[in-house]
Amino acid sequence: MPLSADEQAPTTRRSFALKQDDSFVVADAWGDILGDPDGVFRDDTRVLSRFRIMLSEQPLSVLGAAVSGDNVFFTANATNRPLPPLGGPSLPEGVIHVERRRFLWLDQLYECVRLVNYGAAEADLEMTIEFAADFRDMFELRGLKRAARGRLSAPRISEDRVILSYEGLDKVTRSSIVAFSEKPSRLTAERADFAIVLPALTPVEFYVEVGADPAASPNRARFRAAAARAGLAMREKRRRSASLRSSGRLFNNWLARSSADLALLTTETPTGPYPYAGIPWFCAPFGRDAIVASFQTLWLNPALARGVLAFLAKYQAHETSDFRDSAPGKIVHEMRRGEMAALGEIPFGRYYGSVDTTPLFVALAGAYAERTADMAFIEELWPALNEAMGWIDGAGDSNHDGFVDYVRAANTGLANQGWKDSGDAIFHADGRTPPGPIALIEVQAYVHAAYSAMAALNGRRGDAQAAKRWRSRAETLRAAVEDRFWMDDLQFYAIALDGEDKLCRVRASNAGHLLYFGLPGPERAAHVAEQLMSPRFNSGWGFRTLAAGETRFNPMSYHNGAVWPHDTALAAAGIARYGDRSAIVRLLSQMFEAAVHFEMGLPELFCGFHRRPGEAPIAYPVASLPQAWSAGSVFMLLQACLGLSIDGWKREVLIDRPKLPIGIEEFTLRNLMIGSDRIDIAFQRDGNRVVALPERAGTDSISIVMRD
Repeated sequence: MPLSADEQAPTTRRSFALKQDDSFVVADAWGDILGDPDGVFRDDTRVLSRFRIMLSEQPLSVLGAAVSGDNVFFTANATNRPLPPLGGPSLPEGVIHVERRRFLWLDQLYECVRLVNYGAAEADLEMTIEFAADFRDMFELRGLKRAARGRLSAPRISEDRVILSYEGLDKVTRSSIVAFSEKPSRLTAERADFAIVLPALTPVEFYVEVGADPAASPNRARFRAAAARAGLAMREKRRRSASLRSSGRLFNNWLARSSADLALLTTETPTGPYPYAGIPWFCAPFGRDAIVASFQTLWLNPALARGVLAFLAKYQAHETSDFRDSAPGKIVHEMRRGEMAALGEIPFGRYYGSVDTTPLFVALAGAYAERTADMAFIEELWPALNEAMGWIDGAGDSNHDGFVDYVRAANTGLANQGWKDSGDAIFHADGRTPPGPIALIEVQAYVHAAYSAMAALNGRRGDAQAAKRWRSRAETLRAAVEDRFWMDDLQFYAIALDGEDKLCRVRASNAGHLLYFGLPGPERAAHVAEQLMSPRFNSGWGFRTLAAGETRFNPMSYHNGAVWPHDTALAAAGIARYGDRSAIVRLLSQMFEAAVHFEMGLPELFCGFHRRPGEAPIAYPVASLPQAWSAGSVFMLLQACLGLSIDGWKREVLIDRPKLPIGIEEFTLRNLMIGSDRIDIAFQRDGNRVVALPERAGTDSISIVMRD
């Protein structure tokens, strides 16, 4: 009996992901798809749930697997186990090399299976490809039970292909066509068998395609042509951004992997580029995640922020729905396209249950304008920005206490609606769950940033009276936050204010977001920074979401003790904003060292256990990887380390007391776009200081201002 994947080699059972547009694939190191959460997914539906290769009924022994540096190709290398004879002598282990190379293009999975016989004589063997499609919705895989499902159609089998179909309860037929370049010797609804005579040292290739294209006839030419187009499309995505290179090889690998992961997750939509949140569970548009990723990369690639703002404005809510947690002016939280969303079994087809996405949308618009001076685009957004502010000052403050809050409108939605949206993430110091509506501390910082953005934008539009009014709102909110959320005995901000006007006196990383948006005064900011840098928060790999010792603290908890790279990056950049450059250097080093242990790709989160000498950070078992705002974290950290900001109105690059990462002597920023011009800047360590020099000629219209 063939061995299971777990029996083959448990230590290598890790996932590898590819994505293109609204399709993605997750498989193991063999390239096999065997069970949850593996599969080929299209529009939140698993359209291929099994895909496995065996030789003469024996599983392969994996040699290695990798995703290419540009995230276009997955390659698995394997070899045979001892094979029983098929009319000739048996083959010993390690004679047949099997290479599986695959990519996605236009909702089609392309795979080339290449076999080479390194034995002295030709080999007779059988190659089997097992396949199946269960057409399960992503939310079924995440554990939701359905009262009923649609109907699986009888498979249609022809000489070189099998058509698997499912008619959903939404009356949509979803199909997967599994097509082969060679006619199998035996083909059923679940497997294709190929009798192969494999000459010594002579490669034999098979091509397989899985998708909905009825005309697909796999062959070498199709594979190469589609591969070229997929590679070109990925290169075009990455050309929008400035490039970064340091004197450190491993650090460059982190930068390259992070850039490639962001490009992989970025989907071209009719409104522009949009980074989907993460694979596998969140491969869809999420408002908050995309906005944070845009903040992280705004200095390098403002086109991403522009695409995100345009997309979110297009899908802004204009009606009230308890089921969707929507109200006029709110910005969308999550959008799904699967059967369950279409039927209304879940509210996430277009769901608005986040309290922070709307103020973050306005804040990002202000930051985009500051970076680009693109007021023409801001004018296009202006109705959406005003509607968003209408929600913030209206329904967003449900109890009229001056703080934006949330309470779930229907029990099908999210109970907690900040970025920490687990059901147990918000609580009182004694562990009680607070009654709503809940005003989160970090949300008030986002609202303050939105008010400030509207003040600046109205000033640019020539409306001095409106600008003055928004500045006043910002200062009023700042004073209210300082008065109501500050815990003088703990020298920290409470995580939330509940519906009974009682503070949730819990020290959590949420307070670090206040520093990023500049809400606290210098003295209180220093107290927050000191505690964030202490062992209570700082695990040695980054900031825990909850201080050690707090009720519900658990280093293995999703939101109550784990380390989230994006959360650390926001807080670290906030600490740097208040002048502590040494802290940002240490934190950047910690994140880099964590990335090294995670093969240069930071996951969505990892456990918050304290760092011990010689040990690696402990993975969170079901974290998404790649994840957009984890990939973007290095760029936010690096910008803070360099002390670099861009004033698009003045066409000025301000470099304030720059630092370089530990062990990096030189750093180059190339093709930084400001207006229609580009500039290169080289940073070099010079004793105890870092100097920055422009490198590109012909950039007289861009000024660089240094502060030592």
